[in-house]
Amino acid sequence: MPTAEERLRELGLTLPGVATPVANYVPTVRTGNLLFVAGQVPRKADGSILAGKVGVDTDVDAAYEAAKGCGLFALAAVKQALGDLEKVVRVVRVMGLVNAAGDFTKQPAVINGFSDLMVDVFGDRGKHARVAYGVGSLPGGAAVEVESLYEVRD
Repeated sequence: MPTAEERLRELGLTLPGVATPVANYVPTVRTGNLLFVAGQVPRKADGSILAGKVGVDTDVDAAYEAAKGCGLFALAAVKQALGDLEKVVRVVRVMGLVNAAGDFTKQPAVINGFSDLMVDVFGDRGKHARVAYGVGSLPGGAAVEVESLYEVRD
C-alpha cells in the first residue's frame, strides 16, 4: 500500500498549515503511544473559519466537505507532531461536532467526511471508533469541529 503522503497526493490533497491555537492549549499532546489532536475546524484558503448551521444555511454535502477539511487540518497537526504520517499505527477515536439546526439528524453523514478521509489515507489503519453530535453552536460559528486520537510509534 502507498504511504499516507502518497495517498494524499493521489487524492490531489495537500496538508494545510497547522492553525495557531486561539486560547491556552496546544494543537497536539502525546502521552506514551497516544497522540491527542485538539478540535479542528474547517478553514477557507484565507484562514477564516468556514461557518454555517447545517440544515439552515448549509447542507449535508457542504458540511461533509467541511469535515473532510477538518481531517486535513488534523493530519497536518499529526505530521507536525510526529514528522511523518507513517508513524500513525491507527486512528483510534473521532469525536465530531456538527453545528446543526435543532431538528437535524444526519450528523453521522456529515462526520463521514472526516472518517472517509482517514480510511482513504491510511486504509484499515484509518478505521476508528466514533461519535457524532449535533450542537447549537461552535467557535467562530464553524459548521463542524472534529477532535481525534491516534495510536503512534517512534
